[in-house]
Amino acid sequence: MPESNSSDPNEVARPSSSRRDPDLLRARLADWLPTVLDSPPTINRLEIPSANGMSSETIVLDVEWEGRNHPLVARLAPLTDSDPVFARYDLDRQFRIIGHIADTTDVAVPRLFWSEPDSTPLGAPFFVMARVDGEVPPDVMPYTFGSWVSEATAEQRSRLTETTVETLARIHAAPVPKESLDLPGPGETPLRAHIRRTREFYDWAASGRAGSPLIERGFAWVDEHFPHETDAVLTWGDARIGNVIYRDFTPAAVLDWEMAAYGPRELDVAWLIFLHRFFQDLAELAGMPGLPDFLRRDDVAQIYHRLSGHEPRDLDFYTTYAALIHAVVMYRIQSRAIHFGQASEPEDTDDMIMHRATLEAMMNGTYWQAIR
Repeated sequence: MPESNSSDPNEVARPSSSRRDPDLLRARLADWLPTVLDSPPTINRLEIPSANGMSSETIVLDVEWEGRNHPLVARLAPLTDSDPVFARYDLDRQFRIIGHIADTTDVAVPRLFWSEPDSTPLGAPFFVMARVDGEVPPDVMPYTFGSWVSEATAEQRSRLTETTVETLARIHAAPVPKESLDLPGPGETPLRAHIRRTREFYDWAASGRAGSPLIERGFAWVDEHFPHETDAVLTWGDARIGNVIYRDFTPAAVLDWEMAAYGPRELDVAWLIFLHRFFQDLAELAGMPGLPDFLRRDDVAQIYHRLSGHEPRDLDFYTTYAALIHAVVMYRIQSRAIHFGQASEPEDTDDMIMHRATLEAMMNGTYWQAIR
């Protein structure tokens, strides 16, 4: 598979080199577009970005119809022979959830055009939405290593924090689209169901492989420290600034809804906090200052409380659970790297988890004390 050979750990197993043929995609889209448009379209541009996402694939389009050019983005499910990060991809579900957010809140999301659940036209299900201009905090290299975020003023980063947390609060205030979410089974609470699905993801990722003792201990820790649940809401799931297009340090579009779920709002609040700490810890390990005063746990919790009226609870539990979820994702990503010859199988499978020290410290109750 033509993947990046970069030694950058953030690049390992990233499906950045597409297997799809742009010319074939253009021809197939030219056949499909007339089925959803009343006037003949012209595809003026079709590009597959060199650095694509970790799961779904992005196609950049400019399509003209009725005398007007439309900047678009198509999100496609990955090809099965690319050994996808997740076991299943429901692009139509994402489309419905984005549409629900657009219809019921003032959260900034891209304008939606079409969803095609049939894999026949392009070889995989896909949906099409408007392209939104703006800036996205980079993952590679992480924004904590030097970026428009780190070069901003403290006041600008404060505005980014405030508007991002406000966006979370607005998402959580939306009506719950239960028909589009995986709901708890009989006798399950929403959080128990969420943990069960995380465990199922790990069991799938570890099938036929040596598992991770650290992840196993993480699931035991979660069971032992299970909190009192707050009310369940629609959660974004992948609530991090790298999934937001910003203009003037304010969200112009919230992206990537494939992890959307039904559960306590602390899932999103903790994910926002933890994912920044993940990148901040990487910067500090590299001997860089990073952004230690940005998206601090207490600041995020206080802002969320002020804007939503809900005081986040049990953040020690939820940030540790966020670190566990991310550990499962990293384990899966590193498994892909080993599968494609980008990395060697380590003697200690816990070394497949870049933030193993963080997860261990969180379970030991020493991580946040050291940060403070």
